Amino acid sequence: MDATNESSEGAPFILLGLTTSPEQRRPLFGLFLVLYVAGILGNGLIVAAIRASPALRAPMYFLLAHLSFADLCFTSVTVPKMLANLLAHDRSISVAGCLTQMYFFFALGVTDSCLLAAMAYDRYVAIRHPLHYATRMSRAVCKALVGTAWLVSHVHSLLHILLMARLSFCASHHVPHFFCDHQPLLRLSCSDTRHIQLLIFTEGAAVVVTPFLLILASYGAIAAAVLRLPSASGRLRAVSTCGSHLAVVSLFYGTVIAVYFQPTSRYEAERGRVATVMYTVVTPMLNPVIYSLRNRDVQGALRALFTGRKISAGDS
Repeated sequence: MDATNESSEGAPFILLGLTTSPEQRRPLFGLFLVLYVAGILGNGLIVAAIRASPALRAPMYFLLAHLSFADLCFTSVTVPKMLANLLAHDRSISVAGCLTQMYFFFALGVTDSCLLAAMAYDRYVAIRHPLHYATRMSRAVCKALVGTAWLVSHVHSLLHILLMARLSFCASHHVPHFFCDHQPLLRLSCSDTRHIQLLIFTEGAAVVVTPFLLILASYGAIAAAVLRLPSASGRLRAVSTCGSHLAVVSLFYGTVIAVYFQPTSRYEAERGRVATVMYTVVTPMLNPVIYSLRNRDVQGALRALFTGRKISAGDS
């Protein structure tokens, strides 16, 4: 028994993927390849347009560029491996590779969470305190918000990975998921995982639930200000914009909370995979559309990027 456990410790994990049906693999490969390419192109173009255009130097575009870059990296941590496994016979991943994937997945996911909160705060200040916007959202403040987001996310991820690396996996190494994620790996562990569960519900809640509540509070305050606008068309446009933002934010946070903030014993692999697709593939693809591609300044910057025309700050 001991010899079996010892030999199993260094064995690679087998990612079972989205489906075990061979007939479904190629259609799923085509679908997720399209979604992945759309997300990469959308986020990549936003980053390029904001960096190239002097007209997009407002704090919200600075935050948006970092969100798009984080989304681009976030999807690239899991989706390429998922696509390869849909066509490959060998779906193994080493323990080191698994922990590395998990580290960057958590780090970039929390970065997304913090940046979404920073963007909501930016809109709140712009609408509720327009006269103080330049000082409250100065370049130094924006850099501090972004730096804090990246720092907190990596500290959070490192803490979790150090704990995950101490677990023993002496049972099956078949992971019912398309990447190395917390809950399915905890189900496979023969170690005591209560300390990790406690960390998820405490420190994890601080970096996920707290930004979500701040976003809801910010948009609630924005909605109150919007209802006082004199123009009916202005109210309708603002409500439409805020509504689309909240829809994507709710999809992201709702699925994240549903997957992670539940006891491991209640985790269901099939439902977990579906929910995970929402925040790893769908929301990063939607963010460029919701936050930027409907914005006339961004549209102008993208046209200038494609045509090679120089655009100045006065053009916006």
